This record gives sequence, C-alpha cells and structure tokens, in this order.
Amino acid sequence: MSKNLGELSGRKGLKANLFEALGIAAAGTGTPSVEKMEALAGEFLMGKANIFGTASFYDFLKEDNKGKKVFVCNGSACMTAGTQDSLREKLSTQFNADEIGEMCCLGRCYQNSAFNYAGKNYSGSAGDQIEEIKNQKSKVSDEYHVASYGTPVLTQAFTHVNEYYKILATALSQSPEALLAELKESGLRGRGGAGFPIAFKLDSCRNSAGRQKFIVCNADEGDPGAYSDRYLMEQQPHSVLLGMMIAGYIAGADTGVLYIRAEYPESQEIIQDAINHLLDENLLGENILGSGFNFNFKLIRAMGAYICGEETALLSSIEGQRPEVRVRPPYPTQQGLFNKPTVVNNVETLACIPYIIKNGGKQFASIGIGKSTGTKLVSLDGFFNRPGIYEVDMGTPLAVVIDELGGGFKQNIKAMHIGGPLGGLVPVEKIKDLAVDFESFSKNGFLLGHASVVCIPQNFPVIKYLQHLFEFTAHESCGKCFPCRIGSTRGYEMIKKAQETEYKIDRNLMNDLIETLEIGSLCALGGGLPLPVKNALQYFEEELSPYFK
Repeated sequence: MSKNLGELSGRKGLKANLFEALGIAAAGTGTPSVEKMEALAGEFLMGKANIFGTASFYDFLKEDNKGKKVFVCNGSACMTAGTQDSLREKLSTQFNADEIGEMCCLGRCYQNSAFNYAGKNYSGSAGDQIEEIKNQKSKVSDEYHVASYGTPVLTQAFTHVNEYYKILATALSQSPEALLAELKESGLRGRGGAGFPIAFKLDSCRNSAGRQKFIVCNADEGDPGAYSDRYLMEQQPHSVLLGMMIAGYIAGADTGVLYIRAEYPESQEIIQDAINHLLDENLLGENILGSGFNFNFKLIRAMGAYICGEETALLSSIEGQRPEVRVRPPYPTQQGLFNKPTVVNNVETLACIPYIIKNGGKQFASIGIGKSTGTKLVSLDGFFNRPGIYEVDMGTPLAVVIDELGGGFKQNIKAMHIGGPLGGLVPVEKIKDLAVDFESFSKNGFLLGHASVVCIPQNFPVIKYLQHLFEFTAHESCGKCFPCRIGSTRGYEMIKKAQETEYKIDRNLMNDLIETLEIGSLCALGGGLPLPVKNALQYFEEELSPYFK
C-alpha cells in the first residue's frame, strides 16, 4: 500500500508536494482543518484516512497544536539543567496556558532555557525579555564556541561562493567513477550514528536502474543535545549543498532534497538563502558550468517527529505519508523517494565530501584512526565551562575534549549521555578509557552516534532520566512495530510506578523487555533504547537498587 501511495504522491513530484501542502494548510491555526485535508485528499487522489493519519502524527500538524503561540524546549539537556520550569513561569506572564506548547530540542543545549516564538529560537537570558521579544524590540542572540583540534575539515572559514565552488568544477572535470574511488579511499562513514560507508550507498544508487534519482539530506537532527548539523547549516551551508551536488553527480541524481526539522527555523532560512545565491550565480539548474550536469534543490520543512531521522520514515514523510519505518529490502538506493533510487545521508557526512574531492581520499583517510577516518563534530552542553561545537580528529581522547576544549565541568557530573537518546550512558570514570571514534565507543559498550554530550549532574536521579528516555521513545515511536510501540510504554509505566508507589521492578522482567526492544524493533529507535538502560543498570546499580526487587 505504501508503495502505491508513494507513486500517487510522486505524480506531482516535489513542485506540488503533499507534505508541504499540509504544512501550509496548518500555518494559520497550527493544524489543518478537515475541509482542507479533504480537499488535499481529492487533489492527490489519496484516501481521507491517509491524509488524516499523516496530519495526526506530527507535533505541529496534530489537533493538539491548535492555538499554540510559544513552545518550550523539553529536550534532555534543558531537562537535566533544570531551567524549563522557571522558563514556563516567565512565559505564563505573557501567554495563556493553552497557548504554550513544547518542542523537543531546539539545538540551544549550550545555553538551555530554550524556547521558540514566532518562528525564532531563543535561549539563555532571553526568558527575561519575553515582553520585548513579543514587541519585536529584542534581537535573537546565538553565540557559542566553535573550534577545531587537529585538522579543520568542517570548521574552515568560508571564502566566497565562486571561490569555494571551484571544487565543483574540479569534480565535474572528472568521471563519477574517479570521484567514487576517492570516496572509497577516504573511508568516510555516516556521521549520523550508523557509521555506514557513503561510497557504498552512492555506488548502489548509481547501479540501480532509473532515470530519476534523488540525493536526500537528512537534516532532522532530533537527538537532544546535538546541534552540530545546525552549526553546519547555519554557518557552513555551502559545504552541505556542494556535498549534495557532488553526490548527485556520482550517483546520477539531478535533485537534492533537504529535509530540515521544524525546530530549526533559522537553518531553514539560511539554507534557502544559500540555494538562492547559487541560482543567482548560475551554479544550479541545467548544464552547470557547461558540464552537462543538471541539479536542483528542494527544501522540505519538517513538522516535528523524531522518527523522521530514520531514513525510510523520512522518505515516507516527504511523500506525505504517515512516517512509519519501512521493511528492508528493498533499500532506499533501490526504491526510495517516490520509489526511485535515493541516497539518504546526514548533514555532517555530506559536508565532508568537498574536502575529500579537493584534497583527495588519501588525505582524509590519513586523519583519524583505523576505520574511523576524518574528523568528528562534538556538541557540548551547558554543563561545560566552554560549551560549543568542537571538531576533532577521530581518535582524539575524550578527556581532551572535556578538559581542554570544554574547559571541564561547571559542577559535579556523574554521567554523560553521548550520542543522543539512543547513545551510551557514560559514567565519568570511563572518560579516561574512551576516544572519539566508532571503535573505541563500541569496544567499551557505548555508541558514538552524533557525538552529542548531555551531562547528568550528581543531584539528578538516574531513575528519572531512564523514565525520560522511555517516555521520549513512546512519544516518538512511529507505532509500526509492537516491541517499540508497546515496550517503550510499558518501560515508562514500570519506572514511573516504581517512583510513585511501593512497586518494585522485577529485574528479569526489565531484562526481557529491553531484549525484546533490542532484537525485535524495526529500527534504531526501539532497538537503540536498551543501550543507555543497560549502561545505567551496570554502572548505577546501587543508585537504582531501591526501585528493583
């Protein structure tokens, strides 16, 4: 059924996009009306239930969003910082309770106290200027440390479009096969969490039959604590766009789609401005630089759903379907967007490509350690003395990142959640054993993932953090598979009950639950949740013991 719906949605391609139309229909009130949804069902030849099923899934399309004017960040970093209750009180002086909603992680983890108003994100002391912000008398402040330790692949200062896009001219003067060989030699692996080689995806897409192919940038950076993709989109947008264009040339794709999360409105604006700049410089469209290569971009503004960070759910979302995870095979490189061959990669991965084409795969491979080549962006939250984005060579000791770059902790910390909600829960005593690379984290029972760092202070109960993780997963599950949909809810219920009543959790029951999640879930949402739970049970057994039999 989903393939048929994909074909129906694809009739109009990306110019008249169903998902985009739903967002436009919701713009006035926060949710599309029944009349507008019925009209879209007729226009796109979809069932009314399909349209309603899609709209009712997303945080910023569903009926609950109606009338909301300001949104408080409920991400992990703001939660452990303990800033949001006070922020809500300040917002309540200017907004009614039913006008205040929630967003999950605005990428302001370095300041906390984050909220969104009128399409702009705010944090830090902005909560004390609510009235001025409403009256448009206060400017948006967004400053954080950015530095590199080793080789600046992604943090180099940008020069000028015409200068920077000489890399594109170099790429177009070579064969796609030659560029693919450079990427293979570079060893570039996906920076979104999975660590999958990008050259393999591009090669697979290139060898798949079909005249229409897509390069999709997964900019749905929903991991609370991570804001490295936001940094790239807002401060290095052309590294992302150029990376997509070169990927398109290699794979035989003429269209790049950027799916940017709703919680990053500034990223959406800056990326669109950068695309317009390329159009003005005649660096997009047909026969680019006289090479015969055609390429255009389409920006899709997401509507609030963490599961869309999973590549197949993201593709269903663009098609206007409910963003449920697809069973694989077939893989997106064979049947992706509108059932056409598609390569999906995250922002940071694509942004590495221009450096590789300019300097060679061998140079990129010489940075890092073992199979973890190149550099990695690390996001440090507000518990550090110098929070911000730091680019480090793969293999850099974690202690260097924390003590030298981050300036150490502002207060006593007992653990760090690294790699997003599905990453490992790292006790501070393990810092000395870890380096920023895939193998080091895996060997020690953790996951590097997005390399975001959310600190858990000594006074924050680990049991409360586990409740947060189960609740997050239950809310964000696409609902397609039972282990994730039901298992996350049961985990949340058990942990909540153990804190509020005399109930004690059976350890065997918890072990069975997380095993079922781990091996039975369709994607990494349900499958990844058990990792931080197991880490907590291993390293914080004494603290958690009062809640277990």
